[in-house]
Amino acid sequence: MTGPLITASELQARMPEVTLLDVRHRLGDPTGREQHQAGHVPGAAYVDLDLDLAAPPGEGGRHPLPEPDVFVEAMRRAGVRNDRPVVVYDDWSGHAAARAWWLLRHYGHPDVRLLDGAWPAWVAAGGAVGTGPVRPVPGDFAGTPDAMPVVDADEVPAVSVLVDARAPERFRGEVEPIDPVAGHIPGAVNVPTERNLDDHGHFRDPHELREVYAEVGAVPGAEVAAYCGSGVTAAHDVLALELAGVRAALYPGSWSGWITDPERPVETG
Repeated sequence: MTGPLITASELQARMPEVTLLDVRHRLGDPTGREQHQAGHVPGAAYVDLDLDLAAPPGEGGRHPLPEPDVFVEAMRRAGVRNDRPVVVYDDWSGHAAARAWWLLRHYGHPDVRLLDGAWPAWVAAGGAVGTGPVRPVPGDFAGTPDAMPVVDADEVPAVSVLVDARAPERFRGEVEPIDPVAGHIPGAVNVPTERNLDDHGHFRDPHELREVYAEVGAVPGAEVAAYCGSGVTAAHDVLALELAGVRAALYPGSWSGWITDPERPVETG
């Protein structure tokens, strides 16, 4: 496999070779585990975004990066091994699964793919469906968090191209359904994650993504970082930027972390 994506048909052909992680999650919806048990790619272990892929909310925002020992142990429980490819998916167009993809890459796993088109693509391709809990053989995953670029709040103002992955109305500060302050980080540009996808929920081809991100100056060689509301869906933009040939850092605290300090500036419009 090459690149950060795998199609449903490719996955069907490679099922015996990979470890599968189901990251079923939608913000504000705690039913991911139940949805996983009702139907999943056979053998896919459920990974809880709030418990396994994030630390408790605080100064680092609503979904800070997990403590290394928590993340490594969660991946081992899910059967992840360093010498075996991993495929992650969700039923949210890859928004939650992208967090797992990014973290595994950040911890140095050499072969992680996101299922393009997510759970609906698997079903549409006639993929087999498993039900009930999955109890994988524990893996031997090990790694340290330093393989993917990260920026913190102090570094954000100096980033040349700061991409905000939220919906346009949230970026402009017209609505804010989750966080207590509306607006965006001054100087940021808006590329909502929906622009990464085609009408069928698959990632656009690299040429189209290069055009999308070139509109805001996110081109190969530029210093680029991405953020969102809590650092989860921004990983979707990081993945899209990788497809476009652009290396991008993640600001894990994102908007919810930025606004924990009232001295930090806020922009609207």
